[in-house]
Amino acid sequence: MIYRIEILSTIRDTRAVAKKNKLQSDGFNISEVILVDVYSINRKLHVGEMEKIASMLTNPVTQVCSIDASIFPEKFGYAIEIGYLPGVTDNIAATAKESIEDLLKLKFLNGENVYTSQIIFLSGDLVSEEINKITESLYNPLIQRMTIKNIKQFNNDQGMGKIIPLVKLHQSQKVEEVNLQVDDESLAEIGKKGIKNADGTRRGPLALSLAYMKAIQSYFKKQQRNPTDIELESIAQTWSEHCKHTIFADPMDNVKEGLFKTYIKASTEKIMKIKPGFCYSVFKDNSGAIEFDKEYLVTDKVETHNSPSALDPFGGAITGIVGVNRDSIGFGLGAKPVINRYGFCFADPEDTKPLYKGNNLTQKMLQPKRIMSGVIDGVNSGGNCSGIPTSQGFMYFDKRYKGKPLVFVGTIGLIPKRIKIARRAIDLWSKKALPGDYIVVVGGRVGQDGIHGATFSSEAMDSGSPATAVQIGDPITQKKLSDAVVKEARDLGLYNSITDNGAGGLSCSAAEMAKESGGCLVYLEKVPLKYPGLSPWQIWISESQERMTLAVPKRKWKKFNKLMKSRGVEATVIGVFTKKKNCLVKFHGKTIMDIDMAFLHDGLPVRPMETTYTPVKYPQPKFSQPKNLTNSLLAMLHRKNIAGFDFLSSQYDHEVQGGSVIKPLQGRGRVNGEVSVTRPLLTSDRGVLLSQGLYPNYSEINTYHMAAAAIDTAIRNAVAGGADLDKLALLDNFCWCSPHEPFRLGQLKRAAEACFDYSLAYGTPFISGKDSMFNDFKGYDDKGKPIKISVPPTLLISSIAVIEDCRKTVSIDVKFPNDLVYIIGETTEELGGSEYFSMHDQVGNSIPKVNALKNKNLYKNFLKCIKAGIISSSISINIGGLATALAKSAIAGMLGMEVDLKKVPGKFKRDDYGLYSESQGRIIVTISPHHKEELEKIMKNNPIRRIGKVSDNGKFTIKGKSGKTIIDTDINKLLKAYKSTFRNY
Repeated sequence: MIYRIEILSTIRDTRAVAKKNKLQSDGFNISEVILVDVYSINRKLHVGEMEKIASMLTNPVTQVCSIDASIFPEKFGYAIEIGYLPGVTDNIAATAKESIEDLLKLKFLNGENVYTSQIIFLSGDLVSEEINKITESLYNPLIQRMTIKNIKQFNNDQGMGKIIPLVKLHQSQKVEEVNLQVDDESLAEIGKKGIKNADGTRRGPLALSLAYMKAIQSYFKKQQRNPTDIELESIAQTWSEHCKHTIFADPMDNVKEGLFKTYIKASTEKIMKIKPGFCYSVFKDNSGAIEFDKEYLVTDKVETHNSPSALDPFGGAITGIVGVNRDSIGFGLGAKPVINRYGFCFADPEDTKPLYKGNNLTQKMLQPKRIMSGVIDGVNSGGNCSGIPTSQGFMYFDKRYKGKPLVFVGTIGLIPKRIKIARRAIDLWSKKALPGDYIVVVGGRVGQDGIHGATFSSEAMDSGSPATAVQIGDPITQKKLSDAVVKEARDLGLYNSITDNGAGGLSCSAAEMAKESGGCLVYLEKVPLKYPGLSPWQIWISESQERMTLAVPKRKWKKFNKLMKSRGVEATVIGVFTKKKNCLVKFHGKTIMDIDMAFLHDGLPVRPMETTYTPVKYPQPKFSQPKNLTNSLLAMLHRKNIAGFDFLSSQYDHEVQGGSVIKPLQGRGRVNGEVSVTRPLLTSDRGVLLSQGLYPNYSEINTYHMAAAAIDTAIRNAVAGGADLDKLALLDNFCWCSPHEPFRLGQLKRAAEACFDYSLAYGTPFISGKDSMFNDFKGYDDKGKPIKISVPPTLLISSIAVIEDCRKTVSIDVKFPNDLVYIIGETTEELGGSEYFSMHDQVGNSIPKVNALKNKNLYKNFLKCIKAGIISSSISINIGGLATALAKSAIAGMLGMEVDLKKVPGKFKRDDYGLYSESQGRIIVTISPHHKEELEKIMKNNPIRRIGKVSDNGKFTIKGKSGKTIIDTDINKLLKAYKSTFRNY
């Protein structure tokens, strides 16, 4: 039996208004949009039960509903129904199903389910060709189904009809043997395109090079057999660049130990010897951790979800944020997620030229605006529905992100250092699966979503990129899992180890944890599935979300399972951890995988790499200084990399959990700050400060100085907010392109060298990181010509600091008229790769260079000023230079400002260069005149000058080096320029 409930709002539906505004802004002549929500139920129910369900799903004050009858407006032109494809995660439907089960005290059996869709009724002067374009902007064919009917068809059919997107799999559950006794060409093809099916098609990328394939061939030759398909798929997941990070691990030129050990890890180990007791479990767990206070640690991890977000922006982004939440839950024995952070690198959303993955203009890629909107919505849903404040983030725009966006998502966790269980003290930041422990999977069930996700992310995107790599996270299911595990099971000591079922699914989580005990034995048929018909290899490598793997002692299983059931979390024993040094998988009694742990994890061959590096020289910019620098400032504030994005910040709940101190939008002018501060423990004044640094535009000039600038900025932003260098740590996220090209590797090597040099110079350890190496798009442009788009080499440096007293942190907004304006640090003509040069379509070569020794002394002295309570406001000078920082600070406080450029310390010949240079190590501060002597005394050994004052007349003026006024405007004009860019988003 199939039942259909349709629900229509009787009042103004803001969702419909937003859709209408979006379609109108896209150029469509839409006069009205009406939305109808649809719930399709595939289960035998009687009339009374259906009426109860409809009543539960409908708000009688604002909505009307119908059961098995169409509900629609009197007038419309077209009706478009959009729902999910079979097997795609439907979060609203899952919640509705659970609510129905609670309401009627029944259970849905296999094959019975709830499905949601939405009908969009459109009115306006529309023709069928336009409708096709409209639907392209409303749905994603990778994950959604769509039906269009004009009013005549709708009336003739008496509605849209009943559709149930059931998953119907007719594939064999037989485990196949893969013949590797073939020539090198055939071996390479298997590694690139995947295992061949019976019909001649391929399963999808294994991302295994010929060298890797030959190592696998040799291993199984010694075993005197060929591998099974599940064995080869499992090795591919485990050896993938996404999981093993071989480009950072393998030798490169004279760096025999690889970039990670030689530069990233080595600097941290040196710093840990100098600052013992600050870092915990660095580079060996799901997250890194630093000391919060005597009783607690805070953890941090930043991930990327670039490739999935290019295919399905919403699904890719929500999966990214809930996935990195699990990295917090998977740290030690489980940290509570307390803060989310994000960062997005997009192409220009106004760029409408299409790209295609396939030739002959097939497999059309989503346009930048659609990607941007979907990614923002995904992180919104993931964070807000999980009850985790999303407080810190940024957006950056460059046309080279059109092939692949970069989607950074991070989570900070809070965990006690140790607890007592049965009079025994246990370190919660340490974990170990023991032989005999049950392998237990908790949370969501396994489906086809996320298959080949890890290997897909280890290649450039092209026409072979699989739709099955797309996943959609379910934050509600994960929230129940998180609370049951972290808030209850952990402190009862009911498990010995835990990790996330992320990349590679069970093939990686179970096998990784098995290293702690020795080996594992898995009974694959016991894994709970979303629907029947999955092949064993699919069950093993699926990356379906909301799952964690735990090691539960046998004697504690009943208590653990009872607790999970009482919290609505499914828990299943799928095997046991063993002492044997092998990964053994059985399926209905038959052994389908038996691989030595040593080979599975460490058998991949070392591949030495060689680099080349000759810096690119760009033409020196020759444009003259603009006559009207006021207009130049307004234009700079309007640029997407500088403009306010409160449309995004206001969507993300940063107040949940109640600890927000410095918020995403600061001051009366609500300016996006570079720093946020949150109290994770409401019983303490201690806080966590977050910031970041990122300069992709510097990369093509010099990646060493690009990385140095990113590090200095991440640190300086934090210092400007009140951070202590001794309580500050860093995270690195390398997003690179074309890593098989020696020049790109040369750029990478120099960026890694800078990470070593500057983290060591500042004494700020790296506690976690992640790299994403294949951020290239290979496809076709709108004329069908082959095209390759590579992202600019991008390094995100994230900073996290523990603040002893949140009451002594400082925001960016100027606060009092007549306060004095000071600049700390020197300004020189360093505009290579700057936003100002970019505004003039130039690049230049004079990239900013960081003097760490000088800056470190400046930052330490500045902290003394903050502790003395003499700083009213402070803002770090970043992208856009001095003028932009001054304007943001003034806008935030909605007060005027008078500045004299000739008083700025440093060397610059032109006023515009002084205004927009991006020299590092600079902070703008305002103070009361009463604190003038104290500030200058504390900062006396640093470059510092008073350059102006705050006013109450709303005027914003800057005098040039000649003494003439070069910028003359007011706060309202600055505010309009700053806010107008994303006004209609």
